[in-house]
Amino acid sequence: MINSRDFSKRLEKVIDFYGETASSFAEKIGVQRSSISHILSGRNKPSLDFVMKVLSSYPEVELYWLLNGKGNFPKMVEPTISKNESSEHQNSFQKQITSDQDIERIVIFFKDGTFKNFTNF
Repeated sequence: MINSRDFSKRLEKVIDFYGETASSFAEKIGVQRSSISHILSGRNKPSLDFVMKVLSSYPEVELYWLLNGKGNFPKMVEPTISKNESSEHQNSFQKQITSDQDIERIVIFFKDGTFKNFTNF
């Protein structure tokens, strides 16, 4: 369940971060000014449509941060690896695995704490 008071504080933080007024913010995400006012005052809870409009207009806002305060704002940008660096990493990895070795399993860990386990049968 979303805590309306905490949500409105996070929404205010987003509005302030971008130097918007409530009116300009409402215009940018495509909602009525009264919708922003009602959410900021705690009168109304945000709809899914409202949250999705915020996320699509402001990609630096993380969903989990906006909804429950977990995560970061603004969203941390992952460093990019150039094609050259990527192929160097791939060549290095391939050298570590020789052709006479069998792969037993591969585990991929995701940032949300989940993982996928692939085993060789």
